[in-house]
Amino acid sequence: MSTETVSLTVGVPRESYAGERRVALIPGSLAPLKKAGLAVVVETGAGIEAGFADEEYVAAGGQIASRSDLFATANIILQVRAAGANRVAGLPDLALFRPGQWLIGMCDPFTDPALMADLAARQVSCFAMELIPRITRAQSMDVLSSMASIAGYKAVLMAAERLPRLFPMMMTAAGTISPAKVFIMGVGVAGLQAIATARRLGAVVKAYDIRPAVKDEVLSLGAKFVELDLKTENAAGAGGYAKEMDEDFYRRQRELLTQVVSESDVVITTAAVPGKKAPMLVTADMVRRMPKRGMVIDLAAEQGGNCELTRPNETIVENGVSIVGCVNLPSTVPFHASQMYARNVSTFLLSQVKNGQLALNRNDAIVTDILVTHEGQVVHSRIREILGLPALPAQTESTGPTATAGSS
Repeated sequence: MSTETVSLTVGVPRESYAGERRVALIPGSLAPLKKAGLAVVVETGAGIEAGFADEEYVAAGGQIASRSDLFATANIILQVRAAGANRVAGLPDLALFRPGQWLIGMCDPFTDPALMADLAARQVSCFAMELIPRITRAQSMDVLSSMASIAGYKAVLMAAERLPRLFPMMMTAAGTISPAKVFIMGVGVAGLQAIATARRLGAVVKAYDIRPAVKDEVLSLGAKFVELDLKTENAAGAGGYAKEMDEDFYRRQRELLTQVVSESDVVITTAAVPGKKAPMLVTADMVRRMPKRGMVIDLAAEQGGNCELTRPNETIVENGVSIVGCVNLPSTVPFHASQMYARNVSTFLLSQVKNGQLALNRNDAIVTDILVTHEGQVVHSRIREILGLPALPAQTESTGPTATAGSS
């Protein structure tokens, strides 16, 4: 094996998850990487579904290669859905990884922690981008916020297209049409975008979140904030996410929300707790009380769903109400979703580049939160706990892969 030091190479494979149309880097994101001394190799056709031809990557200074050649030469692999987020179609990639490679992407490590152990055994350093902490200096790396904003927007458009009535109030010669009533459950990034989009379409919008601090944001968008007689002082968890509550809380919450749901033409649910099953907010009985031909758009379907009747990637009808189990909505807008994701992932990558090489500060909050495997071990504390592994001693500095001319 040659030990000649060369530029670090970033590899962008074509996404293999069924229906995934995004790509981890777009041609416009290559320039800052090249300026930092990184070469970029893209698998043939990787950007086609998102609207980016191979020729555009070449014109931007990238190279086109087969999947096997890409894995054999790249030091850093960038993907949208990797490891646990693509554990079926992505399994053949496990054999392609080489010791010392970095994998950066959305990896869903909590769903299949054993797969994280497999990556560790292959000496792969895995960074799960969906675990980026919501702190000020990490905002430009926050893939969950980027993708959630698209999901919230598309959820409203789906409802507006499928609902057999108009969203806005209209005063016409044929009479006055009353506006649709939309209820948003969960006021994170997706919920806020859903509120803004529904309001732009003219709907009457109400919203609810267990965190009372979001009330002002809801009101600023022209929606009404639903307040319940519940103790929510400790509802905000680390990083600004909603904290998982006990079942007694959710039961009382459902009781109080039944009336609001029963008056709504459209209910959009967005509540999710990172690493946990989505809380059940809408019961079958609540659905049956909704207006006929109403609709529930469940953005938490992949995490088990906020509605009792949700089935991922399916639309079912209960008592005349449609329940849509949304899966991977950002992929339905692949051009801009890829643009946003590429900015997030390249910003993180560049934050780890010093003098053309990679280095980690294991005491950095961002690295601590997203680094799952490194130097042959599962290093993420929560994943180690799930796997029954003992805690590791504190780490400080560790270096990235050494660029070499050949594969191992």
